[in-house]
Amino acid sequence: MSFDGSFTHSMKNELLGLLKTGRVSRINQPYPNELILTIRAQSTNQQLLLSANPTYARVQITKIPYVNPSVPSNFTMILRKHLSGAILTDIKQLDNDRVLRFMFTSRNELGDQTSLCLNVEIMARHSNIILIDEANDKIIDAIKHVGSDVNRYRILLPGATYINPPKQDLQDPFVKTEFEDIDHLIREYPNVDVLANGLKKIIQGLGNDTSLALANYLHRDSNTAANFHNFFEQFNSPKPTFSHIANNKINFTAFPYPGTQKDKHYSTLSELLDAYYASRAQRDRVREQGAVLIQVVKKQLKKNRTKLKRLNRDMKETDNANEYRVKGEILTAYLNKVERGMTSIELPNYYDQNNLLTISLSNQQSPSENAQRYFKKYQKLKNAVKYLTEQIKLTRAEIDYFENIQSQIELAKPEDLVDIRYELEQGHYLKDHEHNNKKKKAKRRKINKPEVFEASDGTEILVGKNNLQNERLTMHTADKRETWLHTKNIPGSHVIIRSFDPSDQTINEAATLAAYFSKARDSTKVPVDFTKVKHVRKPNGTKPGYVIYDNQQTVLVDPSEDIVSQLQK
Repeated sequence: MSFDGSFTHSMKNELLGLLKTGRVSRINQPYPNELILTIRAQSTNQQLLLSANPTYARVQITKIPYVNPSVPSNFTMILRKHLSGAILTDIKQLDNDRVLRFMFTSRNELGDQTSLCLNVEIMARHSNIILIDEANDKIIDAIKHVGSDVNRYRILLPGATYINPPKQDLQDPFVKTEFEDIDHLIREYPNVDVLANGLKKIIQGLGNDTSLALANYLHRDSNTAANFHNFFEQFNSPKPTFSHIANNKINFTAFPYPGTQKDKHYSTLSELLDAYYASRAQRDRVREQGAVLIQVVKKQLKKNRTKLKRLNRDMKETDNANEYRVKGEILTAYLNKVERGMTSIELPNYYDQNNLLTISLSNQQSPSENAQRYFKKYQKLKNAVKYLTEQIKLTRAEIDYFENIQSQIELAKPEDLVDIRYELEQGHYLKDHEHNNKKKKAKRRKINKPEVFEASDGTEILVGKNNLQNERLTMHTADKRETWLHTKNIPGSHVIIRSFDPSDQTINEAATLAAYFSKARDSTKVPVDFTKVKHVRKPNGTKPGYVIYDNQQTVLVDPSEDIVSQLQK
């Protein structure tokens, strides 16, 4: 499961066939380490994704839509200056390494033709994207700046001379013609796993899975040259494969590797990577971009859970309120037996068959003052019950609210985080850095639209992805005659079926969406309530997304990612 040099070889060929002679029409940087170059080639706009993400570094054509920041980065502006309108003339790979060079011709400010190279180095945490002037090999800029204090071998800073990554003393398998060294390895290491490790030490561009697959091919028979060529020839005619391997892990490869299960094939390598990386890369971006939101929510949950423990402890103490009242009444009844200066006294408890009750006294107070002290304690605890009951209710509501926010962040797409941030700013849980200037009139922010799905019978289903979307969807967008769904007593999305009389199948499909986009995503037999929108109400003064409802019915469903994918419009 790696974007190794051999997979890079296949991707280079795919991109060359799609993009060569194409013109760069747009350049965006939706995320800190990722670029989207829109290239017009063969009368089609293609989104070329270049990623230097430490975990998901790759190069591919993507069909996944991205939301671009309102203010472009400096690196984006430099690329737009040099590459806007540029023609892609070639794509080269450095040997069989994970380095792709996108060669462009462009025009400078004077109208002179220039040759530029956009290097993409796919090397885990050392991944980078570097724009180079071909005339003098000078770096124009890099998405990650690397100084001499980080890397003594080469500097990746504007104005520095570009130096290729350290050359490996390994052989390029696509030009290899002699196989004595491979034969020697096979004789010396007949075990497949050991042979795979030996191959990685002499052949360039082999990830763990590719070296193991090659070892299996070489063990087929004694014709080493034919087996070797047959294996690598498949990288020139790939059959993109998504497969399952041992320990419930999944893998992507340029063609089916030995020992895989449940192979699923795609028409292009880029479609394969979209399928493999979509959810994984998205979760990583959400964690990266939503780090501040996650910390705020965790802090609020910790604070309120601690507060709830304290309130419950104080509430337990109020159970003794009646004891203070009884002691006060008994002292009042037997004042003539109490003398000033006593620290305790035993008196008959007429509430308990006149059994003796020991009552502590203050030797600094008179008998009546001691009695009044017990009545005051009783009254204080009695008043506290009402206050504590209200505070416990409010604190539990806060915990439910932030657990709901936490669930929404876990299920969010990067663009959904904008709404969640705005909600936390409006609730004064998070400082609004963009609108803290009181002289400027704060603009009313536009809430993102809910996600759209389509039931099997064609009925449209809308799903809110956060509290602001939920509230707008239920209280403003939906018709009162349409059907509203929500997981029963579980934080989750509001779901609207855009039909006045939906079928049972549509209700079940919408309920599956409600369960999937809830905190119970990984559960089974999730209860989902549904009712008409007219039966849903928002109490005054409650937080965004909070509603009450009646006249509901309940269905039990199992959340399914496959069904959600089928329903996506």
